[in-house]
Amino acid sequence: MSKKQVWFEVEENETIDACLQRMKEAGYMPIARKEEPLFEMKDGNPVPVRQIIRFKGMLCEE
Repeated sequence: MSKKQVWFEVEENETIDACLQRMKEAGYMPIARKEEPLFEMKDGNPVPVRQIIRFKGMLCEE
């Protein structure tokens, strides 16, 4: 049995549309979005590397 709610993360070399399509193909629809920055330490200072985007998907009842 599948989980009713699952988090899908946009991969590093993936577009948001591709992630949403992947969710749809898995049978989920997006119900929430979360973004958080990813930092890397350089010379003792945090430097932003990229933004991590996650979508919360709810299982579509068809």
